[in-house]
Amino acid sequence: MVATTHEPGLKHAHFQTAGLPALLLLPQLLILLFFFFIPSIRALMQAFLLTDPFGASVHFVWLDNFTALFASDSYRNSIWVTIWFTLAQNVVTITVALVLAFATDRVVRFQSAYKGVILLPYAIAPVIAGVMWAFLFNPAVGPIAFFIKSLGIQWDPNRNGSDAMLLVVLAASWKHICYDYIFLVAGLLAVPRSLMEAAAVDGAGPIRRFFQIALPLLGPTLFFLTTMNFVYGFFETFAIIDAVTRGGPAGATNILVYKVYQDGFINLDLGSSAAQSVLLMTFALLLTLLQFKYVERKVNYSI
Repeated sequence: MVATTHEPGLKHAHFQTAGLPALLLLPQLLILLFFFFIPSIRALMQAFLLTDPFGASVHFVWLDNFTALFASDSYRNSIWVTIWFTLAQNVVTITVALVLAFATDRVVRFQSAYKGVILLPYAIAPVIAGVMWAFLFNPAVGPIAFFIKSLGIQWDPNRNGSDAMLLVVLAASWKHICYDYIFLVAGLLAVPRSLMEAAAVDGAGPIRRFFQIALPLLGPTLFFLTTMNFVYGFFETFAIIDAVTRGGPAGATNILVYKVYQDGFINLDLGSSAAQSVLLMTFALLLTLLQFKYVERKVNYSI
């Protein structure tokens, strides 16, 4: 391998043969092949097939699986549940992470411990987090549920769909706040100190400086986190839903990614499950494109 320098600090590598680059890329290519491309192609093919639970007979049914989904009340309900769940989780996560990031500079003593406590949920597996929240808010034995009932508030996520939705939103947000917090703290550190000091000299208080100077400059970071939070809500909250409510009660928390699992692995409707996975990916791509088209234009990347 011969390296030649074209610009200061940059090097361009020339390989005499293609064997070494291919060997270096082979592990990653194999992972993509067996865990992404082959399952994706298989799911796309299965979406147009009708298969019995034991795989004894397979029939090509064109778009029947997709039309049956949109004609299903449970699937349409799952779409709305997913939208409300993702929006609520996004708002709660970013709002709390912003407050915690803003308070970071105000914590003088034990700042390392403060950051460590906030980042701790990121080290906890989603299913463990779900089990913990399910226990704390269990209407029979949960200590927080007992405190809520002592205030005269009726609380039963096992029977009340609104309580169940609130519980999974809080659990999913708590698990993801630390992720947003890291980026927001980094974004606040990138805000020019001269601007903050000039505003302080002009008499602006900490809250006013945050909303009028720091928050507008955090636009790119907030746009990135909003996009990532939607991806998290669509795909990465399966374990929390499964551990806390299992999609209940009466489908009140049965988001799309969990319905894919239920129909495919519990009800053994492989064609419908595959069609749902294709639609879920399509929804996520469309939502991301809409965010880039209509939201990113309002983001200011200049300082």
